[in-house]
Amino acid sequence: MLGRRFMKILVVGGGGREHALVWKLRQSPERPQIWCAPGNAGINELANTISISDGDIGELVAFAVGEKIDLVVVGPEIPLAKGLADACREEGVAVFGPSQKAAEIESSKTFARRLMEKYGIPTPRFGSFTDPLAAKAYARELDRAGMRSVVKADGLAAGKGAIVAADLKEAEEAIDLCMTKRQFGEAGLRVVVEECLEGPELSILAITDGRRLVILPPAQDHKRVGEGDVGPNTGGMGAYSPVPIVTDAVLDAIRRQILEPAIQGMEAEGRLYCGVLYAGLMMCGDKPYVIEFNCRFGDPETQAVLPVVKEDLLPLLRDAAHGDLRESRTIPANGCALCVVMASGGYPGAYRKGIPIYGLECAAEETKKQAVVFHAGTAFQEERIVTTGGRVLGITGMGDNFEAAAANAYKAVSLISFENAFCRIDIGHRVRTC
Repeated sequence: MLGRRFMKILVVGGGGREHALVWKLRQSPERPQIWCAPGNAGINELANTISISDGDIGELVAFAVGEKIDLVVVGPEIPLAKGLADACREEGVAVFGPSQKAAEIESSKTFARRLMEKYGIPTPRFGSFTDPLAAKAYARELDRAGMRSVVKADGLAAGKGAIVAADLKEAEEAIDLCMTKRQFGEAGLRVVVEECLEGPELSILAITDGRRLVILPPAQDHKRVGEGDVGPNTGGMGAYSPVPIVTDAVLDAIRRQILEPAIQGMEAEGRLYCGVLYAGLMMCGDKPYVIEFNCRFGDPETQAVLPVVKEDLLPLLRDAAHGDLRESRTIPANGCALCVVMASGGYPGAYRKGIPIYGLECAAEETKKQAVVFHAGTAFQEERIVTTGGRVLGITGMGDNFEAAAANAYKAVSLISFENAFCRIDIGHRVRTC
């Protein structure tokens, strides 16, 4: 083996999702060399972190070329929407992530809904508007039909741009918040107003080379900030995988009715899709509907899904990046995992940064292989780890069943502390057994 060259990987991003990706890639028997830009305090223990922003396309590509990176794995949506995958491919660097045009499936709610409508993918009734008066008129139309409205900023809003209105008054206020008060900046210059569906939500992550699909175990996210799913939406307060209501028959329907038509439609539109297709779904009775498509791994779903994927992730990402997935298939879950997000006081609103975190080593030692702490908003400051974000840590417990996974996650949570930290204590409340 003398002189063997190990594969070089650059993971782009610095949150919990990227920590989970680095953690999983480090387990590959191929023993890749991994860099992460910009990374965080937890990722720094597993990979070489480099101080390049995940939005600095030029610097990221220059680093990949200069370091002779074999594969770039893009975590967040913003660099994809800015064209990072295109810039890498132009320089001959293999990249796991869709092109800028393909990433519009997330960066434009209007594009995504029209794609679904055109290719027969189950979607709620919707309208797209640049005029707030027209948007309010459509909300009134839904109200007269006995439907509540969901108001969504058309562009990227860090997972916070969807407002589920309790009544017509709230729908009109949400439209004003997006379009007049510009709560979400340019992302809210156009809004999508759509019918509010009812039912359990699901997240399906599928690795694709644009023609074939490898479907990962399903997950269920908890977007609301408070127990019992109350309060404002967040980037996600926790997740678990697998999801018992997703039977083989349900997953087959999702594949046939949603995932395959989506990638086939994207190819027909001249937007060949390579990367992860994230389908945020709602089950209405026994029929899945698409709430949203995302162009990347979910967060915190990834922190729950990857721990139950037994096989090596690296070949899947590499083959997809080269357009060479061998077959379409579904990967079954190996056990259960549950991720609990520890957040800064005030999140999803204003919060303090730079708060020291205690108990990380204790949690790692006490829980060992029963749980893993994924860092999201952390950094080193004066030789200690401090908070830098709203979602600070994602603690994932693993086990043969849901009860064991939940117990292991919350045991690790109990050993970690920082000022004004909080988490939801009911993650996984919709499931009693895996």
